[in-house]
Amino acid sequence: MSALSDIRSVRLQKLELLRAAGMDPYPGGARREITLRDARENFKKLEKSGEEKWIAGRVTSLRGQGKIIFVTIQDGHGSFQVLLKGDILGKMFELFRDAVDVGDFLEARGHFFLTKSKEETVEAKEWRMLAKSLLPLPEKWEGLQDEETKLRKRYLEILTDPETRKIFVDKNKFWSSMRAFMVASDFLELEMPVLEAMPGGAEAEPFVTHMKALDQSFYLRISLELPLKKMLVAGYERVFEIGRIFRNEGISATHLQDYTQMEFYWAYADFEDLLFFIEKLYQHVIKETFGTFKIKYKEEEMDWSGKWARVDYADLFRENTGLDPVTTSVAELKKYLDKGGAKYEKFAERGRLLDLVFKDVRKRGIKLSGKKPGKPFFLINQPIELEPLAKKTEKNPRLVQRMQVIAYSMELGKGFGELNDPLDQRERFEAQMRLREKGDTEAQMLDEDYLEAMEYGMPPCVGFGVSERLFSVLKGISVREGVVFPLMKPKK
Repeated sequence: MSALSDIRSVRLQKLELLRAAGMDPYPGGARREITLRDARENFKKLEKSGEEKWIAGRVTSLRGQGKIIFVTIQDGHGSFQVLLKGDILGKMFELFRDAVDVGDFLEARGHFFLTKSKEETVEAKEWRMLAKSLLPLPEKWEGLQDEETKLRKRYLEILTDPETRKIFVDKNKFWSSMRAFMVASDFLELEMPVLEAMPGGAEAEPFVTHMKALDQSFYLRISLELPLKKMLVAGYERVFEIGRIFRNEGISATHLQDYTQMEFYWAYADFEDLLFFIEKLYQHVIKETFGTFKIKYKEEEMDWSGKWARVDYADLFRENTGLDPVTTSVAELKKYLDKGGAKYEKFAERGRLLDLVFKDVRKRGIKLSGKKPGKPFFLINQPIELEPLAKKTEKNPRLVQRMQVIAYSMELGKGFGELNDPLDQRERFEAQMRLREKGDTEAQMLDEDYLEAMEYGMPPCVGFGVSERLFSVLKGISVREGVVFPLMKPKK
């Protein structure tokens, strides 16, 4: 029998001790009157009044000898010390001594006082078990030191590691502050379908599922874009959603298969409006979440305040590769990728090759002379092959109104002057379908329903999307660490 099984066996015996004493080890509720944080904040008042209160939490430490036991309990708000005395509790003291372990949830009622060592404490007049733990907490379980085990049993890591616990407090601030900014900017939050007959809005391979009721296969959405833009046709002017999207592609420090994304679409706004708005949105969210504009990721510090520079895609591409993104041939792009050992599919055409070259540049670290170091920037004027849903620039029809927020040599958000010409959109969808016929499973599908909606008339508009990758980078963690329960391979 393993050590863990031995511990569980002993705790099961203690469980029976509680039941034999007439105590339900898993009651249906608690009598807690104040949180442990409230007990800390109001301690002087509670001590002076001599008032008795019920407090509750998980046992995190037990110490004492003879007829005195000191217990530290912890709830979701803080921790507090409880003193149990044999001469006050009698048989209930003996039951506590024999049946309570670190990890158990309990409640205690008593008055508040300071010990000789000035520790704020409750002297228990009575106590009750709320939930008997059968397995020990991770401090006594060496297996949790393993990184994979931490991700599989995240609830234990959150319980015992304050830094991990803070990740999800900060992540809540991140999305809450973003939602608040959007609502304050008069955007309407809508919920679009997760199951779609036709996935669209991004170049990604979708997941497929089957609905029995309709006897039809559906895709899990890869983007929030197309349904939200239909809402502009419907007459709403500013719409957004914060929701899960799903992409059947690789896992890395910055990629997941399912993750949270925010997208918005804004009628009657232009590309300049979009750039100004994104600066303000990011600065609000970063300050609200982290309390500062200066954020360090790995060894690079970025100052997110002030105005961000605009960098032409062709200038950046040429400086980092020696190639012109508009005039360089497909053969030359393949030659460049071959030289660096980057892999690409046989069917890859210009847009995919440009994207792969740029990803290689980001991986090595973007270099750009004349740009102020330590500041994010907008990358603009990308070739049309890179973006089938963006409007062409007025000066050059081979370029589109796309912007990427670039920081730490990464893309941390992407927006567009949205294409609202249904005939142009059909031509670009058809070009994407030709790529699919050649084997490109990430190329976008031709969505007749979306094209029909566009033909009823879509106002000029801009759009933007940002995923939880931004949070993970700002927090200095991998995107998997920022997910409570990331997907894992089954244990062998």
